Amino acid sequence: MRSTADDQTLRSRIRDSAIALFGAHGADAVSVRRIAAEAGVSPALVIHHFGSKEGLREECDAHIVEEVLGRKRTALESQGGDLQSAMQRWLADVDAHRASLDYLARMITDGSPAGDRLFDDLLARTETMLAEGVASGRMRPSSDPRMTAVLIAMHGLLPLLLERHLGRALGEPALTPSLVRRMTVPTLELYTHGLYADDALLEAASAVLAGDPETARGPRSDKAAGDPNQDPDPPRPRASDH
Repeated sequence: MRSTADDQTLRSRIRDSAIALFGAHGADAVSVRRIAAEAGVSPALVIHHFGSKEGLREECDAHIVEEVLGRKRTALESQGGDLQSAMQRWLADVDAHRASLDYLARMITDGSPAGDRLFDDLLARTETMLAEGVASGRMRPSSDPRMTAVLIAMHGLLPLLLERHLGRALGEPALTPSLVRRMTVPTLELYTHGLYADDALLEAASAVLAGDPETARGPRSDKAAGDPNQDPDPPRPRASDH
């Protein structure tokens, strides 16, 4: 008779096999029989432990959420809340967590409730990190804290979602540890020093979005009708111009 510990080990082996296959091929393309073969068990045993492929997928989702958020929580608390650095430190162990990373990338993009919960939790943690950073004086306040949090959370996930293109652009076969290390300083430079050398573009965009008449609408034409100094309306195109 197997012990509870043996059952848990077997259950974890099936789950880990499913994570690897679902992450690499997508859940719809993977059968229970294939998962069983990968785990070295019978299909009946997979069903015994998880009830169905969907039940197995739900457990995989829950495991990845805990793994990702648990690692992030530890990194954020110990390193002062820098989300991007936390993500890069986690990705630096990419070889050991390849299956989980592939699964995470699919979760974020497949529209599943678990993927939505994962992104929502990540976003909430990012908002908290920003608020604490501003309160402590380590970060500058944003004109739109919610949007800033969304942009930072998305930026943290981009290496997973665009891994193939990132590797192609930088001559790497995938998201390798050396590539993650190479990302670290330029990313922190961008967050720390910014990109533009002056605020001209920011000022221009802010003026346009605020409706500044001198920048948003061009030359004014707001004088009363009959005013001899009325700004003329733009000429209408003639039929011969077409």
